[in-house]
Amino acid sequence: MPQAGEAEQLDAPSGAKLANEDIKTPMEQRTRLSVWSKLAFAIGGAPYQITGCVLGFFLQIFLLDVAQLDPFYASIILFVGRAWDAVTDPVVGFLVCRSRWTRIGRMMPWIIGSTPFAVLTYFLIWFVPPFEEANVIWYLVLYCLFQSMLTCFHVPYSSLTMFISSDQKERDSATAYRMTVEMLGTVLATAIQGQIVGRVSSCPTDDTNSTNSSRMNGTIASLDETKQAYFLASAVICIIYLLCAAGLFLGVKELKGIGQKEAEPLSFRRGLLMILSHGPYIRLIFGFLFTSLAFMLMQGNFALFITYALGQRKDFQNILLVIMLSGTIAIPWWQWFLTRFGKKTAVYSGVLWVVPFMILLVSAESNVTVSYLASLGAGVSVASTFLLPWSMLPDVVDDFKVQNPGICGHEALFYSYYVFFIKFSSGLSLGVSTLCLKFAGYVTGSCSQPETVNLTLKMLICPVPIVLIAVGLLILKTYPINEERRKGNCKLLQEMKDCESELSSPA
Repeated sequence: MPQAGEAEQLDAPSGAKLANEDIKTPMEQRTRLSVWSKLAFAIGGAPYQITGCVLGFFLQIFLLDVAQLDPFYASIILFVGRAWDAVTDPVVGFLVCRSRWTRIGRMMPWIIGSTPFAVLTYFLIWFVPPFEEANVIWYLVLYCLFQSMLTCFHVPYSSLTMFISSDQKERDSATAYRMTVEMLGTVLATAIQGQIVGRVSSCPTDDTNSTNSSRMNGTIASLDETKQAYFLASAVICIIYLLCAAGLFLGVKELKGIGQKEAEPLSFRRGLLMILSHGPYIRLIFGFLFTSLAFMLMQGNFALFITYALGQRKDFQNILLVIMLSGTIAIPWWQWFLTRFGKKTAVYSGVLWVVPFMILLVSAESNVTVSYLASLGAGVSVASTFLLPWSMLPDVVDDFKVQNPGICGHEALFYSYYVFFIKFSSGLSLGVSTLCLKFAGYVTGSCSQPETVNLTLKMLICPVPIVLIAVGLLILKTYPINEERRKGNCKLLQEMKDCESELSSPA
């Protein structure tokens, strides 16, 4: 029998199966996914990762060095925007759960309806307004609006995993496709944003014999070019966002969940209490909360670290690209690994993989070759953090279904509360780290920073994330859903579906 998540075996000809597996029930036939359906589903995840990657790596340095905001105001924008984003997740999750089924499904109207507004607000985030007095309000409002629209896209999209197939193996396979495409999306985002923005610099490039006046003029002209580069990159990414949303809509059919008509959906209060009292879910959330916080700290400060602490301003966009390329290549390997050795083992191996490479990067001072090698290794670990949480969340939902068979309409709540905690921690980490840079003496718009700032960046890139990773893995050690329990839940759910199918079929 093939293991969960092995797309190659799932798509193999039926003649290769055992004789008793050749005959499929109508339910089983209906929930098997074609390669095109998996690809279309996977493409839908790209907008979230593309925009998230760009905002994670570039927004902080954009606010500080291009918009030239004070670090204190930049920290407010980053924290409030992400905190607002986090708060909207459970609200949108509840509203999605209470939405009526339409001709195109229950999740798809949210995805399609939010796309134009998300594209518009994202485009305007990277515009530097002419009124300096109110630019803080400009960025704060647009950032919050974009995050709200992205939530209306991503919460129903991530919940769509439970509605493209009732077969756990098919969902695992589709998730692997999704994570691969999302990693490719981060590569594309890094290439577009990094290469367009990396061509210009807000620092003077004149030689030492130039006059002070010509240096100043060079700096101003270069800053204007940098603003235009950010604006151009945002336009390209907006076009990609629209194309991905269209591909998802045209290529994926949303299936109505079993028992949705007969059971009463959860109220917000009851759903919150029941979901947050489910032990495996709480352990999974808090475990990945700490590990994700570690990676978000590294992501949010990486561009500043490469630019200032290592002095590799001209190479930072290429180093980021190496991380994402490495992660994309590693996704299929991690999918095989979790299939072969189990998801918990994959979590330990994948998250810990990054530690020696970050130590090497911080310890090697300003060596470009070492930076590229460390980034290549770190990208393998980044791939695991993309794949594993979204591969394990459906297992928790299935476990809840087995223990609460009479409850429906809860899928989006599981995903929305997970995203809520992760986003809130992300906003907190970005806000606190930007404040740390202010207290360390960060100079806005400067081409170099004091040694205290460089030391702070090193702490935010390596020692602090290592501590967070250790705490997260200790929590995940108590996560109770192993491979045996997961397969048992799958068997019980299939029996429940078979029983329900027999009861609903005409005599």
